[in-house]
Amino acid sequence: MKVDLNCDLGEGAGQDAELMPLITSANIACGAHAGDPATMRETVALARAYGVAIGAHPGFPDREHFGRREQVMAPGAAGEWVADQIRMLQGIAGETGTIVTHVKLHGALYNMAARDRALAEGILAALAGVPGRPTLVALSGSVLERLAREGGVVPVVAEVFADRTYRPDGSLTPRAQPGAVITDEAQAVAQVRRLVRDGLVGTTDGGTVALRAETICLHGDGLRAVAFARRLRNELAATGIVVRAFRA
Repeated sequence: MKVDLNCDLGEGAGQDAELMPLITSANIACGAHAGDPATMRETVALARAYGVAIGAHPGFPDREHFGRREQVMAPGAAGEWVADQIRMLQGIAGETGTIVTHVKLHGALYNMAARDRALAEGILAALAGVPGRPTLVALSGSVLERLAREGGVVPVVAEVFADRTYRPDGSLTPRAQPGAVITDEAQAVAQVRRLVRDGLVGTTDGGTVALRAETICLHGDGLRAVAFARRLRNELAATGIVVRAFRA
């Protein structure tokens, strides 16, 4: 068994240097919800130093709410906005001969595209025109993942979350609702193990739902983000689960 560990970085949380050696894929903020060219260059360099796969992390242009507030945007315009952010990171990575291997949407844009077919189609259409066809990291079981697999326009990897709870339909519990974030590290580790080994996750109604787990999201802005990443790596190794970038 193997799994990729990805983390959203370049967002100003101040823990990137400690987290980078513990992950296999980095999603780098592209200047909309967070980040700027200087930060992007620093994060790309850090990822190169540790052999971590470099990905774009585009979101809504909403720094005030960290890209977590839903916005009304036409599907085509949203797709071009995403593509522009990817190209920006590609240009910066290209300065050192590095490629952008993947793209993962951020925050509200991620959640909206996971359920909105028109928005998902607009984003996929734009991704088809991005040089290099970077792999799309999409919420496991979502509309976006399904359309990407059916269309075959871009490669897709199914993502699950270590520290988020799931609703019966396989969607994430909205952050505004109680219990959306798992704060018990042992519970989060157990959730990851079950997802990777059995393809199952417990839901808020006491049931289970089947999900494909190809990459695990670790949030890089928590107070114990580094300690949890280290613990998860150790416990996965003890279980016989190999942590490796999905591109490998």
